[in-house]
Amino acid sequence: MRVDIEDLSVEIAGARLVTDIALRADSGQFVGLVGPNGSGKSTLLRCVYRALRPTAGSVRLDGDELHALSAREGARRLAALPQESASEFDFTVGEIVAMGRLPHQSAAGRVTAADTEVCAAALERVGAAHLAERGFLTLSGGEKQRVLIARALAQQPKVLVLDEPTNHLDIAQQLEVLALVRGSGLTVLAALHDLNLAATHCDALYVIADGRIVASGPPHDVLTAELLADVFGVRAHRVPHPESGAPQLLFDRLPTR
Repeated sequence: MRVDIEDLSVEIAGARLVTDIALRADSGQFVGLVGPNGSGKSTLLRCVYRALRPTAGSVRLDGDELHALSAREGARRLAALPQESASEFDFTVGEIVAMGRLPHQSAAGRVTAADTEVCAAALERVGAAHLAERGFLTLSGGEKQRVLIARALAQQPKVLVLDEPTNHLDIAQQLEVLALVRGSGLTVLAALHDLNLAATHCDALYVIADGRIVASGPPHDVLTAELLADVFGVRAHRVPHPESGAPQLLFDRLPTR
């Protein structure tokens, strides 16, 4: 499913947070959104998963205006993992994943045999079937992320939106989570903090600074030394990854003048 963001702006309490954003993610693409803290990445993604209504512009899924869809229909097409998505109640892993089936259930909310099968398959797919009876709050950060991805997969969406999905994870967990997302077959739009992870896993990158898109394209074309100096205020040295060939970055402070 294709995602088109067209001329999207958000203004809150007189402050313009993002301005005239245009972005496209083709079906099955993994598109990364990168930029400094406070640049507008989370604000933009909140509009995409309908936690925030834009002041102007639109988000379209295969041409359909997202905010015109019912909540149930929107949830059947798009799933999201916000930055803060931990449960305060100690549901079991199985119960957490089952929440992904709510958009597909009747008003009575009855869990069917088909729902149970979908949830079991989602847990198996992320390698977390053995955690089904565990309390969610007892899990490690990496285990929690796998379970939340399983919940999103159980939702059976076409689009997955992730806001900093690798925060607070060690490097092995970061690689595991992004490999799971990359292999999902979904259209993925993710805000990523680590530029090297973004370069390795994303098909395309959009760079946002001060609420505007300042560059977009394949990682190799976007992550230039000039752009990284202008946007992030660092000096970058690019080297190819020895296996994938993806650009990898080594950073220094910019020399003082």
